[in-house]
Amino acid sequence: MPVEFRKVSCPPLETLDVIAPDGVAIGIIGEDGAGQSTLLRLAGGLEPPTAGSVAVGTRRRYLGPGDPLNFAPVDTLLLDHALALHDRLVRARAIMALDRMRQSGTTILFTSHDEELLRDLADEIWWLREGRLIGRGDPPEALDAYRAHISQKIRAWGQTIQTPLSPRLRRGDGRAELQSVDILGEDGKPTRVLRSGELAVVRISVKFKQSVADPVVGMLIRTRIGLNVFGTNTELERLKFGPCSPGDALRLKFAFRCELCPQEYTLTAASHDPNGVWHDWAEDAIAFSVTDTRYAAGVANLRANVSIERI
Repeated sequence: MPVEFRKVSCPPLETLDVIAPDGVAIGIIGEDGAGQSTLLRLAGGLEPPTAGSVAVGTRRRYLGPGDPLNFAPVDTLLLDHALALHDRLVRARAIMALDRMRQSGTTILFTSHDEELLRDLADEIWWLREGRLIGRGDPPEALDAYRAHISQKIRAWGQTIQTPLSPRLRRGDGRAELQSVDILGEDGKPTRVLRSGELAVVRISVKFKQSVADPVVGMLIRTRIGLNVFGTNTELERLKFGPCSPGDALRLKFAFRCELCPQEYTLTAASHDPNGVWHDWAEDAIAFSVTDTRYAAGVANLRANVSIERI
């Protein structure tokens, strides 16, 4: 029997009107508080709607995160993050059991934040946002749209983070001092989250406390496990700006296209002599993340174009 929501309201859900047909698995996605769990509880008869009606088979089962997995035959199975706490072996067995249930006509509604599970199990994705169904469709397309939405929100959140310079290690003879290290997005605003492919700027402010004849200022990006990703400095870029006198303060900007894969990175900054004697070296001065609308493995995002030719 299909699961039918007819103009259903039950906070936070508002006027939900949608049908899950017989023998399909519907993956329900959304941010916390969007109404995913409420939808399943309504279908499971655990909560009554404040408006509208819910039609569901007489045999139904609701399983939450801590409930024992029970895949005995039912008309409707409701999984509210029920596989989230289980290992890959249990999950693989569960997916096979759920496939058998679906083939026998069971309608499955499940919530999850796991894209792999959603792709493997769902026939269709429902996307809830602030209590409303704003999208539904083929899992790859729906998940791409949802990921793009989350990527934008993470990027916006990154601009709200204001953290002081807090290097893991700091050393040098003190002839110059790094005053600040910032990452700017393509809108020119400081951020701790960049989009992959975005034009980014590393801004380093340095103040000289003693005379330095030929200063060099540089930056180094590493992965969170310490792999060097990219580094450069004013000497490598053939930019001479010395000599500098006590009291001189400079702001340097290193601009680049952030073609990095989504993960966490650190940024090291330094002022030193051409022979490598440090004035001020700030190891892992700040941390930042890269987000994207799609998954990419590794560190460098080479943005490959794929073509096929029959031979």
